Amino acid sequence: MASWLAAGGVGAGALCGALLIDRAVGEPPPWLHPVVGMGRYLGALGPGLARRTPVAAFAGGALAWTVGALACAALAALAARGLARLPWPFALLGLALLLKPLLAWRMLHDEVAGVESALQDSLAHGRARLQRLVSRDVAALDATQVRESAIESLAENLNDSVVAPLFWFVLAGLPGAALYRFANTADAMWGYRGRYEWAGKWAARADDLLSWLPARLTALLLCLAACRLPAALRRQARATPSPNGGWPMGAMALLLGVRLAKPGVYVLNAGGEPCAARHTRQALAWGQRAVAWAAGLGVAAMLGAAALAGS
Repeated sequence: MASWLAAGGVGAGALCGALLIDRAVGEPPPWLHPVVGMGRYLGALGPGLARRTPVAAFAGGALAWTVGALACAALAALAARGLARLPWPFALLGLALLLKPLLAWRMLHDEVAGVESALQDSLAHGRARLQRLVSRDVAALDATQVRESAIESLAENLNDSVVAPLFWFVLAGLPGAALYRFANTADAMWGYRGRYEWAGKWAARADDLLSWLPARLTALLLCLAACRLPAALRRQARATPSPNGGWPMGAMALLLGVRLAKPGVYVLNAGGEPCAARHTRQALAWGQRAVAWAAGLGVAAMLGAAALAGS
């Protein structure tokens, strides 16, 4: 096998292998899941940081984030280096197994589909299933709002849980994917106003930076999946407080022709029709196609970069 193909083929094969493992097996057990370990680290330090003065909380949060991010990237780099010494089939399999926990398409797909299934049973069951996906209060949501929230979560987490980890894997290997996943986990746990407002500011800004390009890429992948590019996408993307979340959510709202909203925070595609079960099914189908596009483009990028390096 040509040296450039061997170098690019291991990474490209690992990317495809990770997605295949995700589809076949899903998530590893919690004791073996690196993201669970990241969450435990952040959860152990967070309460102490939240009790400090704003300046001390910000400095401590930035330091804790940096130490955690460097540790995740370093461990991933050591693992990748060890795998590189193995024959390429074993290196490919090992890399796929290590990359898989850093992305989670099957779980996201199944959770959103589960919300729709639960709604068919009762509104109460739909709300309860949605609560596993979102942090907002779901007690007063009607069936349409439950679907809106599920589709919003699907679009936003398509970036956070799939496209962005793959993007950073293509760009910086396993350490890049691990660092991104840590950053996204830190933002999810610390990066919001309230108890962790100051301790989580660094985490929130770091996630904004690392997600900036992948979020826009996710919106374009959804457009590829639907075979059209809505003219109002940029305007809708700016309607949310997040500099990134509005891109995939805005794309999904426009492509489906539905209204998506978070009460008191934002409204996307205000003139769209109310979400129905068929919209959830279509969103899931486009999400699957977007993942396939992401995989294909990632493989092409890795093989192309290896070919240029080997020429």
